[in-house]
Amino acid sequence: MAKLHPPKKRKYGKGSRRCIRCGTHEAIIRVYGLNLCRRCFREVAEEIGFKKYS
Repeated sequence: MAKLHPPKKRKYGKGSRRCIRCGTHEAIIRVYGLNLCRRCFREVAEEIGFKKYS
């Protein structure tokens, strides 16, 4: 029987980074080291100093 190896940690691609708030792998904003998904970013943007211009 073949040995089963644990999966390697991804260094790039969809599963490589997680949102630090909710843990999802989708739509991560990495600018300025935020590492938040877009949904969490919209909730906390005002608190961390971003302003909405429109």
